[in-house]
Amino acid sequence: MTAAQDDASGCNLVKDSKIPEAQKNAVVFSPELLSMYYSRLFPFEIMYEWLSYNPSSKGTERLFSRREFSFTIEIDGEEIYMRYQSYQKQEDFRAAILQRKPMKIDIGAVFSNPPKDHKAIGQGFKTEQRELVFDIDLTDYDEVRHCGCSGAQICTKCWQMMTMAIKVMDCGLREDFGFKHIAWFYSGRRGVHAWVCDEEARKLSNEARSAVANYFEVSLSTEKDKASSLPNPLHPMMKRAIETLEPMFIKKVLPSSGHSLLAEQEKWTALLATLPDCAERVRDNLETNWKSAESTPAEKWIELKKHLKIFTTKVRDGGKSQKTISSMERSKLEAWPVETVFRYTYPRLDINVSKMQNHLLKSPFCVHPKTGRVCIPINVEKADMFDPFNVPTLPDLMQELDNFESNNPGVSVDYEWEKTSLKETFQPFTKEFLEPMWKDLYKK
Repeated sequence: MTAAQDDASGCNLVKDSKIPEAQKNAVVFSPELLSMYYSRLFPFEIMYEWLSYNPSSKGTERLFSRREFSFTIEIDGEEIYMRYQSYQKQEDFRAAILQRKPMKIDIGAVFSNPPKDHKAIGQGFKTEQRELVFDIDLTDYDEVRHCGCSGAQICTKCWQMMTMAIKVMDCGLREDFGFKHIAWFYSGRRGVHAWVCDEEARKLSNEARSAVANYFEVSLSTEKDKASSLPNPLHPMMKRAIETLEPMFIKKVLPSSGHSLLAEQEKWTALLATLPDCAERVRDNLETNWKSAESTPAEKWIELKKHLKIFTTKVRDGGKSQKTISSMERSKLEAWPVETVFRYTYPRLDINVSKMQNHLLKSPFCVHPKTGRVCIPINVEKADMFDPFNVPTLPDLMQELDNFESNNPGVSVDYEWEKTSLKETFQPFTKEFLEPMWKDLYKK
């Protein structure tokens, strides 16, 4: 089995196999391939211009020089973690990368002094700013991934959950907090990262970061505590989220082309079993009707919501009515459709990543050692079209370089990544993210 192949339903799926991990990784990731990527394709200029937050030369080096980088390098088969690396200039940063060839690069905060001097500074060494970051990983969705994936495995079906998370988070950060300069990146394997780069976001205290992250947290009922925690009426943020997510839930989760939630009897029986006990009659009637009905998953969802609404608002002979349903039961019934949609689609944040200024996060544009894929930017407007399996691996990029140079002899470019498919994401990142941010920085 290769690292990526199609399952029986035609879904592109990454699976573990009996091939040793080191052998599998060697196909897409090796010191030689990584060295070639750093020397020819890594966008040092973009990284330096971005993390300097100054479109003019004045003050640029001072800010960049106080940024912490950490490297994970391998020496004689042993991984070594190097924190508090910092560099005065772009040339210094490039030289260190080319020398160390880190398997992983993490980015931390901007400190009061260059991090390389932290031991000499002592107690005066403290964080001053850092992007507000968010980390969303598909492993946190394992309980609702009915596509056959779990852990590090991903497929095009469960990747839709990342698309949904991007849409909800990006909209909330912009509309509810007024942030403008938000960059999204593929993690290189099974998740996405958001970097909120507005000056106001970078200077948030740890308490404020926690408040923003907690704002997006949604508490759902569990097996132990079945009482709904959703406010009634819904908070405007949640109302907007359900308007975004329910159509995607219907299209991407319910049918057999998704997670078959209402496409297979075993799965719809399990879903109906999560209805509150007071809706037993609804559950039994739908279970009976759907066995013989030829309705689509979307039609089943509409029918289910209709029955719940009728059950909670009209008197039914021989069963519970509005008069005999307690307020708690009624609340559970009204919240159930929203809770169900949220359980499968709402962003599941690694909230600890967002709370602290000094929390490290994987650097954009680096390469994931398990997949050999580059952590490329994701255009929010085209998030529906993003396919992690189309992200180039290191061998892909080396082949693209060879092809370009063979087919375009004598053609020169400003940066070698322009010879590869990285151009399709690196250039828009500069034009659609960096340049608007620079304009706002000029105004200040």
